[in-house]
Amino acid sequence: MADTVLYEVSDGLATITLNRPEAMNALNIAAKVALRDAVRSAAADEAVRAILLTAAGDRAFCVGQDLKEHIGLLAADRETGSGQTMSTVREHYNPIVRALAGAPKPVVAAVNGVAAGAGFGFALAADYRIVADTAAFNTSFAGVALTADSGVSWTLPRVVGPGRAADLLLFPRNIGAQEAYELGIANRVVPPAELRAEAQKVATALAEGPTVSYSALKEAVAYGLTHSLEETLEKEDELQARAGASEDHAIAVQAFVNKERPKYLGR
Repeated sequence: MADTVLYEVSDGLATITLNRPEAMNALNIAAKVALRDAVRSAAADEAVRAILLTAAGDRAFCVGQDLKEHIGLLAADRETGSGQTMSTVREHYNPIVRALAGAPKPVVAAVNGVAAGAGFGFALAADYRIVADTAAFNTSFAGVALTADSGVSWTLPRVVGPGRAADLLLFPRNIGAQEAYELGIANRVVPPAELRAEAQKVATALAEGPTVSYSALKEAVAYGLTHSLEETLEKEDELQARAGASEDHAIAVQAFVNKERPKYLGR
């Protein structure tokens, strides 16, 4: 059996590939465990300076929960009364989103096809989304009588606003790539044939960049979304001191003076 998730690290870039194209990269238990472990490894590895999350095939990035497996698990729950099936949110989805959003390095999602349910959530948890012009997004949850998970109730309103988020959650539909770009869900839209090369170029550039700066920027934005201006100014002071003490800041300043391109060390 092929690995459900592929993991590779090269030149500071960790590439994580969902690898169930025959099932539109739906998330069975094996895939969820493998993805959780891969994202956690990439987030914690100091040698990794950027993460690229992508998927095999050209039909889907990830359509969320594998409903074929889910049906069997629900039936087993009814027989045993255990109610364990929905623990997947706590055991798998939440740790994956925490690791993606909280990684002290940039995360790029290359969305090659449909991103639905948890797949949409994982894409939103990335810092930057490059999307094939044939791709689409769908919240999906209400369509199977469930509520949002994978952080969508937090990320989606912050990207598109609470009004549009309510519309997309209550009335699930496919959001095409161009509309996703207009809503701010997609950062770049490219032809499918160019997606992998463009995503690789962007992720590689980030892996070669000032990692401490990127980490501080992620932390600052996340903090500012839930704190007052005064609290955020204090956080900026704290984070700027950290970035200013980095080797990369000294390298950048010297390169600027010398009119050279800086070669960052990621520390």
